Order: sequence, then C-alpha cells, then structure tokens
Amino acid sequence: MLISQIIVHVVLLLVMPPLLLGVIGKTKALFGGRVGPPLFQAFFDLIKLFQKGSVISSTTTWVFRAGPVVGLATAILAGLFIPFGGHASPVSFSGDLILFAYLFALGRFFTASAALDTGSAFEGMGAAREVTFSCLAEPALFFGFLVLAKLSGSLSLTAMLDGPMPNSWGAAGASLVLVAASLFIVLLVENSRIPFDDPNTHLELTMIHEVMVLDHSGPALGMILYGAAMKLFVMCALLLRIVAPFDSGNIWVDWGIFAVGMLALAMVIGVVESIMARFKLTFVPTFLVAACLLSAFGIILLLR
Repeated sequence: MLISQIIVHVVLLLVMPPLLLGVIGKTKALFGGRVGPPLFQAFFDLIKLFQKGSVISSTTTWVFRAGPVVGLATAILAGLFIPFGGHASPVSFSGDLILFAYLFALGRFFTASAALDTGSAFEGMGAAREVTFSCLAEPALFFGFLVLAKLSGSLSLTAMLDGPMPNSWGAAGASLVLVAASLFIVLLVENSRIPFDDPNTHLELTMIHEVMVLDHSGPALGMILYGAAMKLFVMCALLLRIVAPFDSGNIWVDWGIFAVGMLALAMVIGVVESIMARFKLTFVPTFLVAACLLSAFGIILLLR
C-alpha cells in the first residue's frame, strides 16, 4: 500500500468523525425548523475542551485517567482495519475481524471501569446498562461477520469488504440486506443514538453512556467525545462498504464517493433521530435480539 494512500486514510479517520456529528445535528435542526449549531461545532467543542483544565477526584485511581485514553486509542486502531473507498486498509491480516470487534470491547471495558472507579452508584448504573446491551450487540456483529466471511472465503476485513463485495449482492443480496439492517441497529446502539439512547439527554433515569462520563472534564472529556465520534465514523464506514461497495478503479474518485456516502449516512441517522422517539429501556434488549436474528437469518439464507 502506498504511503500517500495511508496518509489519506489516516487524515479521513482523524478529520471526518466530528464532521459527521455536525451533519447529524444540522439534519435534526432542519426537521425541527431550527437553524441549529454550526456544521463544525464539534470541532469548536473539542478545541475548547482540550484547552481547559481538569478536575479529578482524589478518590479515583489511574483507571479513571486511563479510560478516555484507551477509548480514543482503540477507536483509532479499529479505524485502521476498515478499507475506506476502494483500497485496502493500512492494517490487515487473517482474523483481524476478531481484533476489530474486541478493540471496541476493550475501550468499553475501560470506560465502564473508569465510571466504577469514581465510586458513584449513579455512574455504576450507567456502566451496568452499557455492558448489558453490548453483550447483545456483539453476537449480531459477529453473525454479520460470518456472512461476510462465507461470501469472501476470508477472515480478513479487507478481503471481506474490498474484494468480492460488489459481486456479492447479485449472489446473496437477501443475506446482505439482513446483515446491513442488523449492523445499522448495532451502530445506533453502540454509539448511543436515538431511539436506543440520547447523547444529549439530561434525564438521570434514562442515561446510559453519558452517565459514565459525568465526572470527566477538560482534555479527558474531549478524548471521550472524540473517541465516540471516531467510533461512529468507523462503524458507519463498515456499514457503507456493505451497502454501497463502490469501486470505480480510480482510488481518488473512490475516496470522494466514500466521503459523500459517509455524509449521506450521517443524514440518514439524523432523519432516524428526528422521526423516532427514544425507546423505553426495557425495549432495547428486544431490538438487539432482533438484530441478532436478522444476522442469523442471513447466515441461513446463505447456506441454503
């Protein structure tokens, strides 16, 4: 892989995530008849947070400080395994899909551990909800990977998403539709989006992800927000490569199409959040089980 391609991949990975949040915010404002925050508001917020100081409780340990760092680092590393556009990812090897999934699991573990390290029962409640829902989201993700592995004959994400994907829709379109629907549900759950969670909520009894980071401030909070945006970007890139496996033959054209496709997917998320209300917490496991079943049916259709 050329050095220039790696540089473009890393630049897209670092720059586009906050922009997706701006597109989602603008879309929701449009549906609400408002002007909404500026498109680059997320960049302004991150710059402001990284310039502030931090307030750290004396009861916390190194775990509290490590949570934001690990969360951001794992999101960046996961982004190196997903091909953007029509080129291979910077890091690729057989079985990397396992590492991809558990990089996010590692970030979640440290985020939940940092919440527990504060000694707050309130943050412990949010951590318990987070890990409970993730236990149901991970099987749906792996079932989807099984479908892609069967179609490509490989356990590498680059081989699964970059090579045979454009031709797979003609041979196994029904399975891919089910997998795409399942991964879209997982995307919304894992990134705390409506209708499963609300990143802007202030209702104590309904908070999930946000309640775990209430004690973080300054650069630590900035790393958490940046890592969350990057996680959203990476999972959107995974879904986009399945839904729209474009390959024009010109790598620069493919990157442009990829960027436009990511912005379009962000608009879709904004539309979903605008037209749907948040589910009750008791409904969330039901939809996660449905996501698992969708991916499982995709495997059954493929085997038939």
